[in-house]
Amino acid sequence: MPELPEVETTVRGLALHLENRIITSATTARPDMRRPFPAGLGQALVGARVTGLGRRAKFGLIHTDRDQTLIFHLGMSGRWRIDPEQPDRHDHLTIETDRNRFALNDPRRFGWVDLVDTDAVESWPSFAAMGPEPLGPELTPEYLRRTLAGRKQAIKLLLLDQRIVAGLGNIYVCEALWRARISPKRAGGRISLDAVRRLVPAIREVLTESIRDGGSTLRDYARPDGELGYFATRFHVYGRTGEACHRDDGGEILRFAQGGRSTWYCPACQR
Repeated sequence: MPELPEVETTVRGLALHLENRIITSATTARPDMRRPFPAGLGQALVGARVTGLGRRAKFGLIHTDRDQTLIFHLGMSGRWRIDPEQPDRHDHLTIETDRNRFALNDPRRFGWVDLVDTDAVESWPSFAAMGPEPLGPELTPEYLRRTLAGRKQAIKLLLLDQRIVAGLGNIYVCEALWRARISPKRAGGRISLDAVRRLVPAIREVLTESIRDGGSTLRDYARPDGELGYFATRFHVYGRTGEACHRDDGGEILRFAQGGRSTWYCPACQR
């Protein structure tokens, strides 16, 4: 599933070609993806100028001069294709400008789009209860320590809670906890302030490095230009069951099920 770095990479790739362009065509190949397409989507977009693009958690945002924002989620296998050579049966939404064609391609159809008033984006139901952005100024050690206080649930699961931090996913939580030397099993309320002070920059670092590398190539993900992200080659724990820890501490990467997902960690250095 595309996580925050993959969505950020997608948004940046789209912005290079779509920002300040006027939409000349917007068509859907079916009535729905995971959810129905908004009524009147084509009419709302055609003739509108794209004024900017952004991201909130794992959602992409396309703003127009009609004070409306197209919100998209890539689901499990979605990606935008720019100027595809051939149409594909999984291209469910196609947007055109005078220069380019943009096709939202999603074989599993777990992705979806919505159209909302730009001034109501923050109150949109999926955003209203979200915590701070992990790359934004509101995520501080003090905020995280205060939010984790008294929590008995494992820190790994708490970091995946979008109400605590918006946009963190399984891959990058595993990697950040390794960098901060924190066991994913430790109760959130038992994380010391010193550990939280290691964790916040570790979260920022792992996300920033992945964005720089174009994201992680897992399953069907590729950037809008068709290139594959290569941060997966830099994983320290994720997917490395049985391999030696990169800290050369004699530890071996273990995998276990946690909250319905796989967790990887090094028991020698994550305590």
